Order: sequence, then structure tokens, then C-alpha cells
Amino acid sequence: EVQLVESGGGLVQAGGSLRLSCTASRFTHTFEDYTIGWFRQAPGKDREGVACFVVSDGRELYADSAKGRFTISSDNARNTVHLDINNLKPEDTAVYYCHGRKIVNVEGAYVDFWGQGTQVTVSS
Repeated sequence: EVQLVESGGGLVQAGGSLRLSCTASRFTHTFEDYTIGWFRQAPGKDREGVACFVVSDGRELYADSAKGRFTISSDNARNTVHLDINNLKPEDTAVYYCHGRKIVNVEGAYVDFWGQGTQVTVSS
């Protein structure tokens, strides 16, 4: 089973920047077969999608709320996807989860994988 390990969370002051990383391992195919993305869940709120990276063709997809301050990128040689967050705001405080998806057949069925999450806390 695919393992996703996040790193890079922490306590940051408002206005600062942070890089989150998600490294994938134990996949049975190639890293390029996956879409890797980030979700976040703030206290008392539902988990929401932030951004994802389609490794096979390099597409970056962002939630409307993430456009402008969030940048997702991939280091395919290290099976790692990064999420750079600039101008952090207190409302960015959340647990950030790495998510992986692989399409398993031509009908579009898929399998999802999740990391354990990394806490990001932004102080005002």
C-alpha cells in the first residue's frame, strides 16, 4: 500500500512562508501514475481540498481559496510533492493532509491514499 509522509508543518507568524512536503513510497507502479495533492482541516471545519499535482503531465490544480498564495510542485526524482504557502494568515491554521489518487481502470475507478497530516499553526 502506498505510504505518504508529510513534513514541514510548524508554528509560523502571520505573513511568513512555509513549505510542506509529501513523500510517497511503497507504490506498486510509478510515481507518475498518481495525482498527489493537499487537503486541510481546520478545527471544527470539514476537510477541504487545497491543491493537487497531476504527476503524469505536470498540471497544477488549485482550489479558489488557494490561488495566489499557494504553489504546488513536484520533485519526481524524490517522489515528493511540495506545497509552498506564502503570506500565511491565521485562517490557514489547520492540519494539512497529503492525498494520493491512482486511477485503476479505464472506467475511472480510483484508489485514494492519505498521509497522517502535519499541523500548521499561524500566529497573529
